[in-house]
Amino acid sequence: MVRIATFNVNGVNGRLPVLLKWLRARDYDIVCLQELKTSDEKFPADAIREAGYGAVWHGQKS
Repeated sequence: MVRIATFNVNGVNGRLPVLLKWLRARDYDIVCLQELKTSDEKFPADAIREAGYGAVWHGQKS
C-alpha cells in the first residue's frame, strides 16, 4: 500500500525544522507540500533530500 500525506506548511523555510521532524517521524511514500511561500531558488531541496525524499516543486514568493 502506498502512503500519501499532505502538509500545509505555510512557509517552507520558516517551518523547515518542524517539517523535517515530521518527515522523520513518519514513513510516507509521497508527501505533498502546500503553500511553500518561497521562490524556486530558495526551496530547501538539499534538506528535503537529506530527510530521504526527492523533490519536485514550483515555488512562488508569496
